This record gives sequence, structure tokens and C-alpha cells, in this order.
Amino acid sequence: MKNATLPLLLTSLLAAPVLAQTTPPAGTPVGGQRPAGAPAGAAPARPILPAAAKGAGRLEGTVLDATTKKPVEFATVTLLPLSGNTPVDGGVCDERGRFALKGLTAGEFRLQISFVGYATQTRTVTVTSGLTAVGTVQLASSAQNLGEVKVTGERDVIETKPDRIVYNAEKDLTNSGGTAADVLRKVPLVNVDPDGNVELRGTSNVRVLINNKPSGIVASSVADAMKQIPADQIKSVEVITTPSAKYDAEGTGGIINIILKKNNLEGINGSVGLAAGTRSSNGNASLNYRKGKVGLNSSVSGFGFYSPNRNDLVRYLKTPGGEEESLRQEGDGNTIGGGGFGRFGLDYDPAQYHNLTLGLQGSLFRNSGNYDQFNNVLLPATAATSFTRDTDRRFRTQSYDLSGAYTRTFEQKRREWSVLAQHTRNRNVQAYYLDQFAGRSEENQAKTYREESDNLARNLETTLQTDYAHPFSETALLEVGAKAILRRVSSDYDVFTTPFQASNLDPVYDASRSNLFDYNQDVLSGYATYGFSASKKVNFKLGARVENTRINGSFQQQEQDNSSVKQDYANLLPNLSMSFQPNNPKKPGQTLRLAYSQRIQRPQIFYLNPFRNTSDSLNVSYGEPGLKPELTDSYELNYTTFIKSSVLNMSVYMRRTNKAIESVRFIDSLGVNNQTFRNIGRNATFGASLFTSVKPVPKWDVSGNVNVYYVSLKSPALTFEEGSITTSAYSNSGVMYNLNLNSSYKFEKGLSVQFFGGLNSPRIQLQGSQRAWTFYSLGLRKNLLKEKADLTLNADNFLQATRNLSSTLDTDQFRQVSNNYIYLRGVRLAFNYRFGKTTAQPQKRRRSIQNDDVKQGESGQGQQ
Repeated sequence: MKNATLPLLLTSLLAAPVLAQTTPPAGTPVGGQRPAGAPAGAAPARPILPAAAKGAGRLEGTVLDATTKKPVEFATVTLLPLSGNTPVDGGVCDERGRFALKGLTAGEFRLQISFVGYATQTRTVTVTSGLTAVGTVQLASSAQNLGEVKVTGERDVIETKPDRIVYNAEKDLTNSGGTAADVLRKVPLVNVDPDGNVELRGTSNVRVLINNKPSGIVASSVADAMKQIPADQIKSVEVITTPSAKYDAEGTGGIINIILKKNNLEGINGSVGLAAGTRSSNGNASLNYRKGKVGLNSSVSGFGFYSPNRNDLVRYLKTPGGEEESLRQEGDGNTIGGGGFGRFGLDYDPAQYHNLTLGLQGSLFRNSGNYDQFNNVLLPATAATSFTRDTDRRFRTQSYDLSGAYTRTFEQKRREWSVLAQHTRNRNVQAYYLDQFAGRSEENQAKTYREESDNLARNLETTLQTDYAHPFSETALLEVGAKAILRRVSSDYDVFTTPFQASNLDPVYDASRSNLFDYNQDVLSGYATYGFSASKKVNFKLGARVENTRINGSFQQQEQDNSSVKQDYANLLPNLSMSFQPNNPKKPGQTLRLAYSQRIQRPQIFYLNPFRNTSDSLNVSYGEPGLKPELTDSYELNYTTFIKSSVLNMSVYMRRTNKAIESVRFIDSLGVNNQTFRNIGRNATFGASLFTSVKPVPKWDVSGNVNVYYVSLKSPALTFEEGSITTSAYSNSGVMYNLNLNSSYKFEKGLSVQFFGGLNSPRIQLQGSQRAWTFYSLGLRKNLLKEKADLTLNADNFLQATRNLSSTLDTDQFRQVSNNYIYLRGVRLAFNYRFGKTTAQPQKRRRSIQNDDVKQGESGQGQQ
């Protein structure tokens, strides 16, 4: 947990009760906060407090920490009459602790300065008709205990900001001992299904960043990556649904940014944690050091998990006489795995206005499993047979990210220049080894066939970036930048099979099913954004991004007409946002924001990899190297208001995607179900979301989110296998929804309890649907050792052991019903201990690379 003196964007509702009726709760656009859609570091907005009668008086000063002499960012400044508690003006300090109140009438007032974790200070000031300099105001910490880590100010679990929603994972005790997947399930607008696949407002076209940067850990699979990051190392998760032009123009559904914990406190401090559970266990530790100009941050973690599963499938062929059952499958198995995640960071301030940072993080992940599947082939009658396949599957991946940045700030506020570089590497191997037996069981049956396969995939990515921000006034800011992303991807796959009618079953190399695929992608881009205030209530931000993409892909072991992929295209992608703050004293903090953006999404190796996964010979899957990028137009209207200690956030939105990448399936000439990907015609979504957070009593927090949307999927007729198979045009549409509830209560003596529950409607797909699912957890925490430690007991989905994530596929060739029983019941006990003497150190603005420009993969090791 963070020390109170960290710069939290909290307001005087908590810090100064006198403002309870005029300032919104933590994390909200209070008076002096940046305008909606304005960049980080932008000038404060006009205060939400009722303005004093117009005059020529000005009141200026600086707020510092009394101990460290550092600026207290975002401290609340309120001007009160000598008698009465109705504010006449106010605002918040900037990142240097400075404040300025203008247009004041001459006279005597009370100046009140407050911030969470500090004692509120009030003094009498005489405002003249000119400049009145208050000088330096020093705030003393309201709770100092340097012998231990002690929390003296807290954020809400969920905060709403002008352009994003922030879920403060470290404040949710049900996360203790879990993984990043457990955290994302509780983030507003985000869905995580039982397989770990991530969606944002109903679309999987979302970019996941770690500390504002892309990471090799998510290169092969977001779902697998979320298993590797321990929840205890996650500080918060940001959801950005309409990113500005300075972000890479991809991730058509938006951006999910996972912020890992980083200590900016003077001295040595750290933590250790252990968690043991029925489904997974992990351990993690962190060690941090900061003295003067140098800061070091480090952490390491390890984990293990176990997951049994079973499934069944029935396929019906559509014939002129009606549907006929053609295949029945039954399978069960288990998966066991584990890995580790570590990171190290260094930041150094060689001189005033100069900052250097260096970061390194890496991960290892392994899993293996055994799976038995019985197959009963009924049609065609000439090929009717039954057999059992015993398959061992193995997957391993490792990745690292190395990044560095130089940031140059200036005396002029918000002026900044930065240069950044990053190199990431991901290497993964997926393999399977299968034995086939005649009949229902391998018992007393001889082997009839053997097959082995391994696929080595590499993803190298190098990024160079520079950004410059220049303010023309307190309300006008120009941002420009350029970026180059160089990607080198390869997939080397070998298949070994038993030769047809061979007396020896030992597998031999099968050249017809083996190959090497190389894929190079270079993206060069530049952007410009300009934010300004058109009036005291209306703010605009205009921007555009131009991106040039060059792609060169080739198969190196065969010469075919489709053995290479070459693309070269450029896109101009506009971005616009407008915010309106009515400044109604009766409803302070109201913000209305309208945003439009056009974004592009390029397919990643998950979708491009041509490797055919044939571990299930009757259901194979592979990627499509020739996929083209998606183009999406996004529109959003958002309204936020605050009523005492409650927040209400409402949005309506629309997305229209051309050349949308969707999963498609067809039956080939051998009767095998093929799953691959295609650019279909159009994908349109129209939706509305509602989020609210309330405090019925001071110790009880309740928040909830509802998202309802209508989706329309349309595809023209598709051809496969060089035109030998043509499907009909497809369309599917309907209403989907998801909702969740999060509630916590703090008892006396360091005891607290928290509940989370979520419901997701059936999912509509281009060629079928997926069953609804629910998720819930209950946690109990007790603080120990004078709040240096805590013990947490969590239970997930404890009323039922498994969830059936069933799905139905319906094409013009066949209808298929499958049941996938996933074990989700879990209980875990977690212990965390924090140590070290700490003194607050102000955070500096730092740039970071954000490669959010590729469509990422789903759960599993390759296509499932």
C-alpha cells in the first residue's frame, strides 16, 4: 500500500468536511483538474466552485510537504468568507505545488489548504485589487510512522477520470494471492471468460499494456500472460475506450493498461507474499531503494497451477433429408504448469529537468497435460469408425523486455521532450505427442497410429519513439511525435507421422505438413494533437495520426502462388474529443464528453501462424497469413456527475469495423472441421454502459457496472481450399450484456470483508453462440503486526465446482454442440508482509512506450 504523501488525486470531500457539498470524491474531475481529454500535465481546468464576484484581485502561492520540502501535487485550495462555509472560489495545485486564484474582489477571506494524509491548514488572507502573494504553505503529515509502512489516505477501489476508468487493484482484498486474470475480471467494462480470454465492451480487439508499454509476455497469448503476473504486484488497471492520437492507432476496442506497483519512497522497503490454494499457488517478493537522485525497483514471483477438464461434442451434418449425426467425441484430461515473472527498474535524475530510466522484465511459463479423447465417426458411412487418441501436450514460452528513456522537462509548465527505446523478445514452443488406438479404450488394444509435432514461434520487436509537448498558454497544448516499430516474427513447424500402411508405427518427418514461415512488419508513424479551451466550459482536443505499414511474409520450404505475403499501405487516422463542464453549483463535477476516433488493428502471430494443430484429427485449427488489417470508427458520448460521496458515469457508444477479423469454420472434403480466420465484411456494435459507486456508510463501499450492447456481424460468401469449398453469406445479431457488483466493508481492528460477482450473457458469434457464465468471489482480510502484514482468505465460485462453457456452431454445412467443463472452484490463503522505513518522494512525469497496434491472440497455446 502507498504512503499518504504520495500524490493521490483525492478531494476535500475526504480531506476537509467543510467542502463535502461542493467537491466530488476521489479521482474525479474536481476544480483545478485537467479538462476531459486533455493530456497528462495539462493546465488545471476552471474550478467547479462558485466563482466570487469578478474583480482584479489575484491570489498565488506554493504548497510544500513540511518534512521533505517537496511540492504537494493536487492539494485542494479553497477560499472561504470570514463567516460561513460556502466557498467563493478554489482550485487545486499543479505538479509543482503552485496555485493561482484570479478575478477576486478585494477583502478579507479564509484560505483553506488540504490534502489527504496532511493536516488541513487555514489562514486569514487580505486580497487586494492586484497580486496577493501567500508565499509558501507547508503542510504537515497527519500521520507519520517511519518505523513501518502505514496507510493514511486511500483511494476508492474504482475511480472515474475524464478519459478513462481506473480500477485500484491493490485496494481489493479478494485479489490477494490471485493472478492478473482474477484482477481483470473485476475491472468495469472488461470481461474475462473462464478460459481467460479478455474482452472490452464485447470485443476482443483490445490491446493490453503493462506499465504503459507493450510486453513480450503477451505476444503469444493474453490469457496465458495473465496467469503469469501475480495480483499482489498490480497497483491498478486503466481502461481507455477512446484513446487520443498519441496512442498507436490500434486496439479498436480500446486499451487495458496494467500498472504494476512501483515504490517512490525514500529509503529501503519491500514486501514478501505467499499464497496457497486448491487451483494455484504463488510466491512473490519486492525490494526497492531510493536515495536522492537514484531509485531502484525490483520484484520477482513464481507460481504453479493445476486444472482438470472434460468435454464432449456432437456434430450434425445438414443433408437434403435433414440433420444427421456424424460425429460424437468425449474427452477428459488435466493440465499442470507454472512459471515466474521478474522485473528491475532504475531511474536517475542527473540534473534538474533531466531524467533517465532503464527497465528490464522477463517471464517464464510452462505447462503440460494429458488428454484422452474417444471419437465415434458415423458419417460418411463408408468411413465410419471409432478410435481413441491419447495425447500429451506441452507448451513453454519465455520473454523479456528491455527499455530505456530520457525525459527533458523545462521551467515552462507542461513543456516536455522525450526519447524512448524498447526491445522485446518472445519465444514459445508448442508440441504434442499422440498415440491412436482402435475402439473406445487403449486397454488391450494395439496402437494403430502415432503422430508428433512441434512448433517454434519467435517474436522480436524493436521500438524507437520521440515525443514533444509545447504549451502556448494555460489552456492550449500542442503534442507531436514520431515512432518506428520493427517486428520480426517466425513460425517453424515440423510434423512427424506414421506412414500409410507402414508396418513400423514410428513417426517419420512429413514434409507436406512442415514448413518455416517468416513475417516482417515495419510500422512508421507520426502524430499531432492540439488541445485548447474554446470557452470557460468547453474544451477541445483535435488530433491525427499517419501510419505506414510494410509487410513481407514468406514460406521458405515450398514454392506456391500463395507462398508469400506482401503489403504496403498508409492510413490517416483522425481523432476528436470535446468536453463540456456546466459548472452547476448544485451538481458540481458534471462533465459531458463526446469523442470520435478511427483506429486500425493489425493481426498478430496468433492469427497469422499457418501451423496446423491436428492433435484432434477431426477438428484442426490454423492461422491465415494473408489477413489484412481492420479499420474501425468509434463514437462515444460520456456523462459523469458526482453527488456527495457517489459517482455516476454513463456512456453510449458505437463501433463500426470494416474487414473485421473473425473466426470461421468449415467442413473440408475429408469431413474434418477446420477453424481459421478471415476478414469478414462488417462488424457493428451499438451499446450503453452505466457505472456507479456509492458509500452507504463511511466503512461500506459499493460499486457496480452494467453494459448492454447490440452486435451485428455480416460476412459475404467465403471460399476455402483454393475455391473447392464455398460457404454461404453469414449474418448474426442480437443483444448481449454483462454486469458486476463489488462491495467491501471495513470492521474494527483491521478486519475487512469483500464480495465480487459478475454475470455475462450468452455470446453471439458469426457462426453460432456461447453460453452465459457467472463468476463470484468472497474475501476476508485481517491486518497483523501493526499493519505491516495481512492474512487473506479467498473463495472463488465455491457453490459449484465446474462451469460448462458450452457453445453452438451453426453453418450451412453442419451444426455442432460442444460442452467444455472448466474447473473454477478455488480456495486460497495468502500472507503478505511489508517492511522498510519510508518517506514520500514526489513522482515525476515520465514517458513510456505504448505499442497498442496489433490484434492479440486468445487463450491457449496457439489455436484451439
